[in-house]
Amino acid sequence: MTYFEDQYPTRTKERIEPFARPDPVVYGHPASYGKGPLRPDEVHSFEENGFLFLENFLTESEVNGFLKDLDGYTKDPAIKEREETVTEKYTGEIRSIFAVHKLSERFDRLSRDPRLLDIAHQLLGSDVYIHQSRINDKPAFRGNGFNWHSDFETWHAEDGMPRPRCISFSITLTENNDFNGPLMLIPGSHKTFVPCTGITPPKNWEESLKSQTLGVPAEKDLRALARKGGIVAPRGPAGSLVIFESNTLHASANNLSPYPRRNLFFVCNSVENKPVAPFCGNAPRPDYLATRKNIDPLRPVIETPGVAAHQRQAYEQHQGQGHFMKEPAAAQMSRQ
Repeated sequence: MTYFEDQYPTRTKERIEPFARPDPVVYGHPASYGKGPLRPDEVHSFEENGFLFLENFLTESEVNGFLKDLDGYTKDPAIKEREETVTEKYTGEIRSIFAVHKLSERFDRLSRDPRLLDIAHQLLGSDVYIHQSRINDKPAFRGNGFNWHSDFETWHAEDGMPRPRCISFSITLTENNDFNGPLMLIPGSHKTFVPCTGITPPKNWEESLKSQTLGVPAEKDLRALARKGGIVAPRGPAGSLVIFESNTLHASANNLSPYPRRNLFFVCNSVENKPVAPFCGNAPRPDYLATRKNIDPLRPVIETPGVAAHQRQAYEQHQGQGHFMKEPAAAQMSRQ
């Protein structure tokens, strides 16, 4: 296996101070930033803040189709028994379902939808593949949150992802509001890599996917980055899209509201950034958490006239409206 120097040391016994990432955020020459569905100002906003928010990315009928599938999964005992399914520690309810693009044609087609693929190509400057896909389900009143973390820190340590040349698409299948545990992000945090202290035990994912404690930044590092960048929580109707960089620090609180929160995730990694041996020194995680076998570049689905028309309409809408978030004051944490 090709040797890769570890540019992002983490999971060590002794503390390592946070440091500026040595890799770019957006790949390609700035002159090419407008060559794709995102406007140049949206690309620059992603580069600066580490995320973008696009409302009404999917139609209501598309969302309803995914919700119908998800409702079927939650009622199917066989789905709960699959190793790809993570249940809540205390209630036994479904928390996450991984490798959802392998469950149904509907999810598979969305993973190869040109509306997403063209954005991934524009930001990462290469072909991409699905590193991971999942649904995170937070039922009303009982949905548990997700601790602060950088996805890349885990994917680097436990999956061997060499560099943060990777993005996540998070699609809301229900409204994300102030009360149901929306995704929280720290703008600008993607520019700093925050090493985490602690040695990774074997099969750490069996515990961390239920409740993460290892791979969580130190509180003083979170305070410093939040004081500098604030905290934002993109909120909007079902069918909205959050695109966030793999090193952006994010979290979500428990859902104590009567409103469920269901989000669908597709993680696109550059084919030039394929995993190597995990940098934590353990055996690789299962393929449903980190694709390592049969990695082929994603290719778009064959467009039908109706789908193509909807894609053009969506592009025109986003080209004409500023849906990306810079610093929503209502969701931003006051700087001390």
